[in-house]
Amino acid sequence: MLEDHVGDVVRKGRLHAGVAVEAAAAAAGLPVDEYEAFEANGKATRPCQFGPLAALLGLNPAKLERIAAGWTPAPPDLGRWRELRVVTTTAGMSVNAYLVWDEVTRDAAVFDTGFDAAPLIQLIEENGLLLRYLFLTHGHADHVAGLATLRARYPKARLRSSAKSAPPDQRNRPNDFLMLGSLRITNRDTPGHAEDGVTYLVGTWPEDAPHVAFVGDAIFAGSMGGAAGNAALAKEKIVQQILSLPPATLICPGHGPLTTVAEEKANNPFF
Repeated sequence: MLEDHVGDVVRKGRLHAGVAVEAAAAAAGLPVDEYEAFEANGKATRPCQFGPLAALLGLNPAKLERIAAGWTPAPPDLGRWRELRVVTTTAGMSVNAYLVWDEVTRDAAVFDTGFDAAPLIQLIEENGLLLRYLFLTHGHADHVAGLATLRARYPKARLRSSAKSAPPDQRNRPNDFLMLGSLRITNRDTPGHAEDGVTYLVGTWPEDAPHVAFVGDAIFAGSMGGAAGNAALAKEKIVQQILSLPPATLICPGHGPLTTVAEEKANNPFF
């Protein structure tokens, strides 16, 4: 199930474009109250005119209709990534955290924490892993709620983020790369949804092509993170730093299902 239904996508597009509800409703061919319900639940009692609405909001009309018709990304092949786990925790909403490790050294890294660190700790202990790094894609509460628990349990794990307030030894820098056994981890700034937004790329050494991108809330399957007031920057960074990656690159977002660069270039209405 996608993080954002078609109404969510339209609402974000409208807020990003600074368009009033009344203007969007007129373009959609819906009364204002029906349009507001459409944004809220993704359903309309009469046909929505996606073409004029998408044009007004800067969305791709064909892709928007595809979302409305129930598109979801094909389940990715994780055969190459047997040492990747998705942990989804819920507290009014669901959020993804990720655990990756090197199968030989058992060195591990966590990308965001979700609401509850317990499932991550259980996986680390069950698989006999040594947690080396804690990577934060951004500092919003749902992504860091379990951080204190993880740091208390694994005090030697090194924290990395792009927060300006982070101590220098914890802050991501351009062209940084860290090794986790045979895995090479790099970072790319992807602000917009959050000032400190960053995407982490994980690939196998000595291959240079990234295979997995942990993107936080920069982009979701069929949508993107809310970025009202910063939409142009957010889209620019997504195009430059994420959608420029090889088509088969696995995208691991902070919410919703995993997807790929190829899927998002073909189906995401924002691009």
